[in-house]
Amino acid sequence: MRFLNPATLPKWMLASLALGLGFGLLFPDLSRPLAPIAEIFLRLLRAIIAPLLFGILVTALASSGDLRALGRLGLRAAIFFEAATTVALLLGWGVISILRPGDGVALHTAAAPPAAGTPPSVASIIVNAFPTSILDAMARGDVLQIVVFCLLFGAAAAAIGEKAGPLLRFAESIAAVSFQFTRFLMYLAPAAIFAAIASTTAENGLQVLSGLGRFVAASWLAQLAYVALVLTPLLLAAGANLRRFWAYAREPFLIAFGTTSSAAAIPSALENMEAYGVPRRILGFVMPVGLSFNLAGSTIHLVMATFFVAQAGGVALTMTQQLLILLTLKLTSKGVAGIPRANFVILAGLFESFQLPREGLALLLGVDAIIDMVRTGVNVLGHCAGPVVLAKWEERDGPVVTGPE
Repeated sequence: MRFLNPATLPKWMLASLALGLGFGLLFPDLSRPLAPIAEIFLRLLRAIIAPLLFGILVTALASSGDLRALGRLGLRAAIFFEAATTVALLLGWGVISILRPGDGVALHTAAAPPAAGTPPSVASIIVNAFPTSILDAMARGDVLQIVVFCLLFGAAAAAIGEKAGPLLRFAESIAAVSFQFTRFLMYLAPAAIFAAIASTTAENGLQVLSGLGRFVAASWLAQLAYVALVLTPLLLAAGANLRRFWAYAREPFLIAFGTTSSAAAIPSALENMEAYGVPRRILGFVMPVGLSFNLAGSTIHLVMATFFVAQAGGVALTMTQQLLILLTLKLTSKGVAGIPRANFVILAGLFESFQLPREGLALLLGVDAIIDMVRTGVNVLGHCAGPVVLAKWEERDGPVVTGPE
């Protein structure tokens, strides 16, 4: 399988998109029966949702140790991360709601809009977020219930310290195996993309291509807007010289942009930000934690992808449903940036929970390689900017060494 490896997979996915479009237009009768191939892929993707969420969320919380011992820097890092990702979430929601690139795509197999009736109350939504059985929640694919359980379970593990060591190792193993499962599954992605694009194009014509093009343009716009309107003012407020910061952040950004993996860029980011002048004690804590909690690029993409498919599928979401989706994405967007396309596991679970058309997921896979470059690059820029801003924040309460300690 040397012809299909992680480095060449994005190219195969783009090629599958082009071939699927052409095949669907030229041979519509042959294309329609290909839909089950994409459905098999989506079923396998949904199968790994619960293990992956358990692994990444429990590991992220349990490995932090006693939550009270994180101290002032930990609290400030948490405030920064949550504020940055919340702004990213709202920015992505705003761009996709204003531009509405999914309108007119009209997925043929879209889920039917929810039947009219009394909308659920806020109280019932809150109550239903808490599972009575984690096994039942996993079996039904209820992402919000799984997330709530994992957050509480991980916090409890962090509170008991060393006694949670075996659990932490188990959760780390679950996460590692889940990511490897996802990597294996992505080898099937080109075939699934070809089948999904071909069958959908046979039903809907060039509307699909037009809608996907608008979505790619909107995604790049939102990511660049986050850099210009959020990261840049934060760096300026921290007293950073933007030209000097870019000189040190450029290399990790380009690594992330080219490999579509945040993890691949972290060694360079750590070295360059220390050379920039961020103290090692701050850098060594903030950047690794940011790998799980400071994922603005991924957050923007997840919310835009979700609402794009809702628009394309003609699913009318109430404001309550939209806010619940945002809350769910806020919680589930942790810890998936290091692995290319692992975010699709999160989307698969969300689509299941909110009855969004699963076929839209396969369509998004076809253009993900184009979006993933800028999405991952923005994640890494956030990883570099976070320590700089927090170092300035810490400096206000005492001198900060501006170099290796």
